[in-house]
Amino acid sequence: MSLVQVRIQAEDFDLSAELARLRADNPKVGAIVSFVGTVRDLNEGASVAEMELEHYAGMTEQSILAIIEQARQRWPVFGALVIHRVGPLKPLEQIVLVAVTSAHRGEAFAACEFIIDYLKTEAPFWKKEQTPDGARWVDARVSDDVALNKWKV
Repeated sequence: MSLVQVRIQAEDFDLSAELARLRADNPKVGAIVSFVGTVRDLNEGASVAEMELEHYAGMTEQSILAIIEQARQRWPVFGALVIHRVGPLKPLEQIVLVAVTSAHRGEAFAACEFIIDYLKTEAPFWKKEQTPDGARWVDARVSDDVALNKWKV
């Protein structure tokens, strides 16, 4: 059994429920690896009161599905789930969940890291932060590009 799902939503998600659903009814699952990204209250030296995420509906989901498919071509993954929130978010709120199931932890860790690294640089999302100096768009980080480059063949 294989489950691949991408959801873009404003609502928060329940990590425990999502992981249970991802592994349900598959006795072959020996590993579940997940990553949850949250809103920080500080970025590039400025206090962040709120972050607003925008996306290109339809294109974003297809982009993430393509990233998951690349991971599934590299590792024997049973299931993969990406939930990415959009809209206004406050510090400490969950932004993204990437979860992967496989028979073994090594493959699950690698696939999960691959998906989040590609998601951070390749998926069409835009972030705007509210700081004491006003609103600002968040540029891509050099560290995200470096993380992505380790997967290039």
